[in-house]
This record gives sequence, C-alpha cells and structure tokens, in this order.
Amino acid sequence: MVYKAIGLMSGSSLDGLDIAFAALHENGGKWSYEIVKADCYSYSGEWIARLKSAVSLNALDYQLLHTDYGHYLGQQVNKFIRENELEYRVALVASHGHTTFHIPARKMTGQLGDGAAIAAETQLPVVSDLRAMDIAFGGQGAPIVPIGEKLLLGNYDYFLNLGGIANISVNADQYVAFDICPANRVLNMLANEAGKEYDKGGEMASQGNVNAVLLEKLNSLDYYKQSFPKSLANDFGTDIVYPIIKDAGIPVNDALRTYVEHITVQIGRNITALKSDKPRTANRKLLATGGGAFNTFVVQELSNKLKELNIEVEVPDKNLVNYKEALIMALIGVLRWREEYNVISSVTGATRASIGGALWMGQEA
Repeated sequence: MVYKAIGLMSGSSLDGLDIAFAALHENGGKWSYEIVKADCYSYSGEWIARLKSAVSLNALDYQLLHTDYGHYLGQQVNKFIRENELEYRVALVASHGHTTFHIPARKMTGQLGDGAAIAAETQLPVVSDLRAMDIAFGGQGAPIVPIGEKLLLGNYDYFLNLGGIANISVNADQYVAFDICPANRVLNMLANEAGKEYDKGGEMASQGNVNAVLLEKLNSLDYYKQSFPKSLANDFGTDIVYPIIKDAGIPVNDALRTYVEHITVQIGRNITALKSDKPRTANRKLLATGGGAFNTFVVQELSNKLKELNIEVEVPDKNLVNYKEALIMALIGVLRWREEYNVISSVTGATRASIGGALWMGQEA
C-alpha cells in the first residue's frame, strides 16, 4: 500500500514552516519512503513576532492566533500544492503545529494551528494535535519522531536531531528517546546579537574560546540531572539558559563557542548513559539531522567527542537533514489514518502506547 501525504513541521528555532510531500510504502509491516517534494517557507517578521509572543497572550487572543495560524498553514499547503503541481495527488495532511506551552507534569501540551482551519482551507483530511493523546496517558508527549526513525530509518544505532532543541533516540530492543538540551534556538539568539540570523557553519563559534565558569553553570542545571523520559519546553532555552549566558558578560564568539561545547558535552554524556544492543567496543553509527547538522563546527566537535566511544557521526543528504521531521509527521498522520499506534510509550513514559492525533475531514463526502 502506498500513502501520499504531506507533513508540516514548525520548529522552536522559528526558521520557517517545513513541508514535505512523501510517498510512504507499507508492505507486510515494512515501511519505506520517498520524499517527492519538500520546501521550507520562511516566516514573515510579523509571523515570527506573533509566534514568539504567543505564550504571553490572554486566552481569547491565544485562541484567535490558534485559528489564524491554522488558516495560514492551510494556505501554505495550498501554495505548496500549486507550486509543485500536486493537485489531486495529496491524500492526507499531518500537521505538528507550533509548540507553545508544554507542561507534561500537568498533562498539558499546546500546539498552535487549528486542524479544522487547515482542513477547511485545503479541503483535505487533516491530522493534528499529535502529542495530546500521549500526554493524556501520562507521557511526555515528546519526542514523537522515534516512531518514524524506527519504521523508516532503522539502520542506525542513534538518531540525533539538532533543531531548536537537541533530542536523541537509541535504536535498541527498548526504544528510548528524550530531549537533551536547547540547541539552535540559543545559538541563533546569540548570533542575532552580532546582527546575523544564525552562525553559518559555526564560523563565529570556531573563533571563540570556551569559558570554563559559564560551561560549569550550564552543565549544572537541574534538568540534566533528571532521568529520562523527559522533555523540554522552548522557554527552557529562552528564559533560563540564555539569561545565564548573558549574565556571563563575555564576547559573542566566546558565548557561542562555550554553548557549542555545552551541547556536545551533554550529547556525549547522555549517549554514555544510554544502553545499546552493541558492546562499547563495537563500531556504531549516529545519524544527525535538523538544521544544526549543517553547522560543520558543531558536527566536528561532536565527532571528536564520540570517536572515543567508537561512534561515527553521519550527516545524510540535504533533503533528509532538512525534512526528516516533516516526513515523519506525514507518517504519524498515515498511522493515525490506519488506526495504528504512532507514539512509542517506552520513549515518552506514557502508561501505554497510543494512536495520537485529531482527524478533521475537510473534503466533501
């Protein structure tokens, strides 16, 4: 069976809206994929401002933004379909939405982007609210990407996503995955201070020096002492980590270099703590995706640290680096359509696996 679906992903780094149209093949329980078309639509300054300020809105204005953003997503899907001549080829749209509030301890998570609005704009079946069911069952609601890594990309021992937040999965008998630390969101905020959108290739970071006092403060944060499953909200990076860096009063290049060190140290520590099916002496592979995989300095520093653990870091083709999460959102939507489990409870800590996502039927009967 072949399913042709669009996946939408908006990450915490606010780079833009990732859209992937994928052909997902299922044969006897085995899945394969092809990313047929993909693109990233950058947010306007207005949308960046609206999404950044969402958590400070009153209840009515937040709901209005939820609706407006849903219609915006639907309009972007229609634009993507027109530009790529995909009319009548898309069977389903799966939207992650844009995460605002994420409080698993209170069994609550919030993603902007009303699924009904997307369905009304596109007149297609839409799956949204992908994390809510897992949260209701006591899970972290995150990460949800490991189901796609397991079904579509099973040839690696570890999967690392370097997005606004860095998260990792281990491919073993019992799948484990969790958020490690803020990544691109903090790096981009620091680069903004130098008038740059981001630190391309880690050039500024490579010219800085590690500040040992700041590094120790960052590595001592309580979150890093918690056992997994665990997940991070965006405000951990913006409201906790970034102010600590600013308080250090060091040059931007040194701040960037120190934060790169923090990210790679935390990844190394967590991989050391993870259980793998292979012995430590065996050669293992880590697949790195997300926007941070294009930061050659981060990848180089990470490779140097993981070499001691006999782990090779691999950065795949550009399409998979950029659109892995959007691809997997499409798969999660298809699994919801098939009424099959699409969240791994051993990853999230939920009391049971679940079939996550609200289904909105936008087409005419």
